[in-house]
Amino acid sequence: MFNLILFGPPGSGKGPQSANIVSAYKLLHISTGDILRSEVSRQSPLGVEARKFMDQGLLVPDEVVIGMISSKIDETPDARGFIFDGFPRTRAQAEALDKLLEFKKLQIDLVLSLEVPEDELIRRLIGRGATSGRSDDTEDVIVSRIKEYHDKTAPVADYYNAQGKLEPIKGDHSIDETFKLLSKEIEKYLMPV
Repeated sequence: MFNLILFGPPGSGKGPQSANIVSAYKLLHISTGDILRSEVSRQSPLGVEARKFMDQGLLVPDEVVIGMISSKIDETPDARGFIFDGFPRTRAQAEALDKLLEFKKLQIDLVLSLEVPEDELIRRLIGRGATSGRSDDTEDVIVSRIKEYHDKTAPVADYYNAQGKLEPIKGDHSIDETFKLLSKEIEKYLMPV
């Protein structure tokens, strides 16, 4: 089983690239936001627990999110592998994910980090805001989100880099060109289906 984390600041193209990777390599997409919504709507024990925090406007604790990821992995034992999106966001989450995977005799094989200059991220997000109407795609909010991403994610990147698993990828090309760069790294481990 091949497990991949795709990192990147807001506007780096994680969404389209995750979709491309899922399509080409038949990995299952694990988005913590999607899992949370699914568990809450199914009213699973973890979903009920998560809802208590969400209803108070609080972040769902890491152990609840890890429990949901564990359930998702257990539900799909024949998966070719997983692509993690939006998780881990902190070093503590990365360590918890590693412990969970080790318990299941799995591991993170590769961490791809989309690197895009800040001025390009801002340009992309302002453009997206103009077409999508997203309220969080204004320049002040964008700059704040990018800073928060770098502050919180840099320790996670350092954590995986120390394990020799981090590969920075220039993400300021077209979607197709960036996907070719990502594929070159993935294909050191796994061929497309």
